[in-house]
Amino acid sequence: MVDPVSDATPASAETPQSAASKLFDIRLMIGGLFTVYGVMLTVAGLFTSDADLRKATGININLILGIGMLLLGGFFLVWHRLSPKRVEPPPTDQPDRTESQ
Repeated sequence: MVDPVSDATPASAETPQSAASKLFDIRLMIGGLFTVYGVMLTVAGLFTSDADLRKATGININLILGIGMLLLGGFFLVWHRLSPKRVEPPPTDQPDRTESQ
């Protein structure tokens, strides 16, 4: 029976995922962005001058947040790697055969 709302064929367990669905997984995007910005902040924090540290009352916030962003980005990337996205097939509406007899 064809679903009137969607005429697309349902994905089965044997159907491979498309490259676009693997590439644009939100965990990959978030992990990549946090990692890139974390590297930039960590490098900026490593080269902070003494005058800048005095302005910030001795707290190197760029270094602290850069390391935190690297850890968070790494978490998302590892999560994406260890638990890939799976597309569940939609349930099929099979008519009961006892009704037609």
